[in-house]
Amino acid sequence: MTVLYKSDPVRGAIWAERFAQLAPDIAFRVWPDIGDPSAIRYLVAWQPDDLAVTLPNLEAVFSVGAGVDQLDLTRIPAHLPVVRMIEPGIVDGMVEYVTEAVLAIHRDLFDYALQQQARIWAPMPLRPAASRRVGVLGLGVLGTAVLERLRLFGFPCAGWSRSPRDIEGVECFAGDAALGAFLARTDVLVCLLPLTGATRGILDRRMFAALPEGASIVHVGRGPQLVAGDLIDALDRGQIRSAVIDVTDPEPLPADHPLWTQPRVRLTPHIASATSAVPAADALLENLRRHRAGEPMIGQIDRSRGY
Repeated sequence: MTVLYKSDPVRGAIWAERFAQLAPDIAFRVWPDIGDPSAIRYLVAWQPDDLAVTLPNLEAVFSVGAGVDQLDLTRIPAHLPVVRMIEPGIVDGMVEYVTEAVLAIHRDLFDYALQQQARIWAPMPLRPAASRRVGVLGLGVLGTAVLERLRLFGFPCAGWSRSPRDIEGVECFAGDAALGAFLARTDVLVCLLPLTGATRGILDRRMFAALPEGASIVHVGRGPQLVAGDLIDALDRGQIRSAVIDVTDPEPLPADHPLWTQPRVRLTPHIASATSAVPAADALLENLRRHRAGEPMIGQIDRSRGY
């Protein structure tokens, strides 16, 4: 049995060493050194290209990232499970990033940064966390972990997803019919949605208008979900007070893009979270064990939904 890896070769070398230590019975090959194509049972890739249809005995496709929107699912045979990467480093990194962003918004650090530039010393009234309502779009592993941490600060927390969820201490909304009520009660909106046809362009003027005036945005989903021109207009009108943006469309963001110069926008280069090489290899090994034992794999997507 062989695993074929097609992604960053530096990480691939680390994974190969990990497999040799923990699973010497599994051959681990780094593309383009595929060996015998008929021996390959598992493909691990960022973008598999045509490998999923040319490897005759493939049993599953694994994404090396937390998302699968970079995959063209139409080029992966329907009978093959598609599994995204879930490992502690991704979750911990996202929780850290979003928590810092929400606290920066809550403690008026955007305003104080502008005051510092103007050499103004003007303390602002401190609002209790209980008066700042946080809402998370997307209640998967990452969204749930973010909400569990934020509620510890005393923020009234809510979440929205396509299908109903139940999270302790979190007001949960589900479906299109509940989206308006969710947005109306949200002062800080965190986007952690997967990229699908339904979520492309979802952060637009209509969504911004549905939020309370002066709400803020933390965007850590996928770049194409944000309509940048609508956000800039909402910032100019004061409908949106500030935004923390980690994902853009395109990436890297062109040097002449107007988001760079928005005084109430903080940009980071898609660094909110990332997989760590060794834990990611261990997560893959666990899923291989599960697959071989006939158990559900962690992170297997619903192909009808695209996530």
